[in-house]
Amino acid sequence: MPKKIAIGSDHAGFELKEHIKALLRDAYDVEDVGTNSEESCDYPDYAIKVADSVLKNNKLGILICGTGIGMCMTANKIHGIRAALAKDAYMAEMARKHNDANVLCMGGRTTSPEDAEIIVHNFLTTEFEGGRHEKRVQKIMAAEKHK
Repeated sequence: MPKKIAIGSDHAGFELKEHIKALLRDAYDVEDVGTNSEESCDYPDYAIKVADSVLKNNKLGILICGTGIGMCMTANKIHGIRAALAKDAYMAEMARKHNDANVLCMGGRTTSPEDAEIIVHNFLTTEFEGGRHEKRVQKIMAAEKHK
């Protein structure tokens, strides 16, 4: 499991990002790509930064916006990213175990800090199961070439 994490948020996810970053800093090498305040900003900018870092530095990523939807949609536009929106611990676990997700997306306005802690823990500590899921992940990756 990579010990490197890239994390980013927009203004709506800033507070939860700071909470998660503090939680992870002792156990992981955390790269915070921003934003650095609650001043209004555009979530795609940070989704792209986290995605680039994940791909270039063998990291997992965490993205947080108001609902997590916009971050997830943007990150999944980047070739090689498998971003998953997780509202609970089971979704985070299955995203890693069955889909080999490399980016976790959450909503700062829809996820409590306590729930986020469990979601992040499950995401970061679950390994990809492989096996029958491998061909499915390959099909997901092949879809990037679909026009």
